[in-house]
Amino acid sequence: MKRIVILLLIITGLYIVFNQSFQFDGFAVDASKDGRSAISNDIESIDINVAGVKTTIIPENRDDVKAILTGKGSLIVKEEGSSIVVETKRKMFDWLSFSEKRHLKVYIPEDYNRDMEIQIGSGSLHFSGQSMKLDELSLDIGSGNVNIDHLEVNEFTHDGSSGNVKMDTLKTKSSSFDLSSGNLEVNHFTGALKADVSSGRFSMQMDKLNDSIEIDLSSGNVNLDLPDNADFNLDGEVSSGNISSDFPLTTNGTDKKSLKGIHGSGKNQINVSVSSGNVHIF
Repeated sequence: MKRIVILLLIITGLYIVFNQSFQFDGFAVDASKDGRSAISNDIESIDINVAGVKTTIIPENRDDVKAILTGKGSLIVKEEGSSIVVETKRKMFDWLSFSEKRHLKVYIPEDYNRDMEIQIGSGSLHFSGQSMKLDELSLDIGSGNVNIDHLEVNEFTHDGSSGNVKMDTLKTKSSSFDLSSGNLEVNHFTGALKADVSSGRFSMQMDKLNDSIEIDLSSGNVNLDLPDNADFNLDGEVSSGNISSDFPLTTNGTDKKSLKGIHGSGKNQINVSVSSGNVHIF
């Protein structure tokens, strides 16, 4: 058994030495890889599937999708059905290169306004540019860090297992946030909101309340920052935990297990269900 362990250590050591020593142009292990695919009328979605890489999405004046990967691993850019797929893959031993920095830049047409699906196993995601308008955006995060600014999306879907997500200026017609753990912070939000928080911290600041809000909290903390002149009808139910509101409410049947009341005209419905944890509305 000891011989097997020693042999594995020797093989691993030789791989590391070889991998770090032969970085000249002939092997081009860390050379940049790139690919591109034209956007035809048949394309309905851009699908990005990455892990362990710093990803930047850059809208610019172009008529195709171009991706450039710097660092180890392979890059795939292809048309698949009605989608353009951008995907990165890593070799079996690439995780041994602790000092490695991988960066993926995805260039898309600045007037692209169809669908986008993004899956991040780990790493980071950043949108670069003034703004982006999409029909549907699906964001699936395993772990890592996401920073997105100035998005206008008809239908937004977020599914987060862990990690940290920060969004600034998000305008939607409908949105769904599913947070298993981690931290999610959204500032300057407008639109209908549905949030299912298993654990973690969910913070939402709304510029305008013009639609319904539904929050289901299993555990963790939810902070909901509403405009001072928001018109809403609050219906909050608590199993274990707490719901609090800084707004003066015309209450109706409030007790230790519920918080119900109207602020302003009561035009927009807010439903909050807490199994365990805390919800603060202010």
